[in-house]
Amino acid sequence: MSSRKDQNAAARMVREQIAKEQRRKRTMWISIAAVSALVIAGLIGWAIYAGGKTTEYTAPKGANSAGNGIVSGSGPVVVDEYVDYLCPHCKTFHDEAAASLQQLVNDGKITLVTHPVAYLDGASTNRYSTRASAAAGCAAEFGKFTEFSNVLFENQPAEGGAGPSDEDLIVFGRQAGLGEDFAQCVQDKRFINWTNHVSEEAGRAGVSGTPTVLVNGKATQASSTAIATAVAAAAGAAPSASTS
Repeated sequence: MSSRKDQNAAARMVREQIAKEQRRKRTMWISIAAVSALVIAGLIGWAIYAGGKTTEYTAPKGANSAGNGIVSGSGPVVVDEYVDYLCPHCKTFHDEAAASLQQLVNDGKITLVTHPVAYLDGASTNRYSTRASAAAGCAAEFGKFTEFSNVLFENQPAEGGAGPSDEDLIVFGRQAGLGEDFAQCVQDKRFINWTNHVSEEAGRAGVSGTPTVLVNGKATQASSTAIATAVAAAAGAAPSASTS
C-alpha cells in the first residue's frame, strides 16, 4: 500500500514538474514574442520616420551652403530669420522690421539669411505654408525672393481656411516682377522638397516657433530695434557658422 502511495506521489511530482516546465517555456516564448513585436514596431516606426525625412532636394539660387535659407547681402554679422508666410506674428515682424533689415543689408553691415519654414500647414486647408515657401524658392531661383516675400506678406490669408491657390501665387509673382519661368516652377512644385528640408533643419536647430531671429547665432527679439542693437554689439566679431 505504501509502495502504491509512493508511486502516486512520484507520478504527481513528475506531472507537476512537467507542468511547471511547460509554464516556464510558455512564459519564455510569450516574452520573446513581445520583445520581437516591440523590435518590429520600432523598425517600422523608424522606417516611417526615415521615409518622412527629406533625403533629396534642390536648393534654389541664392541659398546658403547649408541649403536651408536664402541669403541677402554679405556683411560681417549674420542675421538668421525664421518665418512662416501664414504666421500673423511673422507679418507683424516683417511689416515692422523688413525695411530696417534691408537697410542693414544695403549698408554692408549684415548677411541676412531668411529661412521660409512651413510650420503652419495645419492652419490652412490647402497646405499654404508649404506651397508659399516653395513658391518663394522659385522666386529666389529667378532673383526676386525679397520682392516676392513682400507680396506674400501683403496678401497673407487668415488662418483656418484655404490660403491662396497656386494660380494666386503665380499672380503674386507677376506683381513681384516674375514671369512664365516662375509660373512653371510653381506649377511643377520644384522646391517642395527644399521647403521640407528648410523646416526639418530649423527643427533640428531648435527653432520651434516663428518668427525667430538669431544674430551671429544668438537668439534676439524679433524687432528692428533689438536686431539693430544686437548687430551693433556683434560688429567686428566673426559671424557664426552661418548660415544656420
